[in-house]
Amino acid sequence: MRIFVVVGHLATTSPDFSLEDIPGTSGRLDILCRCINSAFVLSHGIRRDVQVYLVLCGGPAQKIICLQGDRLRHLNPDERTTAALLKKALALEADRKFVRSTPGIFVRQGDLAGLLAALREEHPKLPLYYLKEEGADQRQAGIEEGIYVLGDHQGMTEEEEALLEGCKSQLISIGPLSLHADHCIILINNELDRMSVETGKQEP
Repeated sequence: MRIFVVVGHLATTSPDFSLEDIPGTSGRLDILCRCINSAFVLSHGIRRDVQVYLVLCGGPAQKIICLQGDRLRHLNPDERTTAALLKKALALEADRKFVRSTPGIFVRQGDLAGLLAALREEHPKLPLYYLKEEGADQRQAGIEEGIYVLGDHQGMTEEEEALLEGCKSQLISIGPLSLHADHCIILINNELDRMSVETGKQEP
C-alpha cells in the first residue's frame, strides 16, 4: 500500500472556483490535481494499490479529500477533469466522517494532525516518510511501501514539521535538486515499482 498525503496551504475548501482558471481561482488546486494524476495514472490504467489524501487548508474549516485507487473511477490524465471531480466532492456537506462523492473519492472536515493519527492507527505497520530536500537520499534510506507526506509549493509550516517529528517520521529526499511535489510522487512510485520487480512482488 502506498499512501500519499499532500498539504495544500492555500487550496480552497469551496466548490466555487472556475475550471477555466484553476490556478487563479482555487488557491492552486492545480498543484494537487497534478499530484493526483502522478500518483494514479499509468499508460493504460490507474494504480489500484495507491491512496491519496489532500489536506485543504484554504478555508475557514479545513477539509480532507481521499482518493482510493481500488475504487476510483472517471479519473482522466487531464488536470481539468481531475479538478471537476474535486469540485464535485467539495460541493457536498462534509462533517467529521468521510462521505462519498464519486466512486473512490470521499471528503470530510479535518486537519493534518487528525489525518496522521487516523492513518497510523489504521496502518500501524506502514512507515511514515516526510519528503524534504534536507532529508536522507531515498535510495540510501531504503524506502518501502508506506505513508509519504509532501507539502505544496509553500513547503510545510514549522507546526506541521513539529507534528511530523512527533509522529517519528523519517526525513527523506528524492535527490540533490528541488522538485515539484507531483514529480516527487512519480519518482517515489518508480522507485517502489523497481524494488517490487527486483523482489519478485510485481511482474516486470
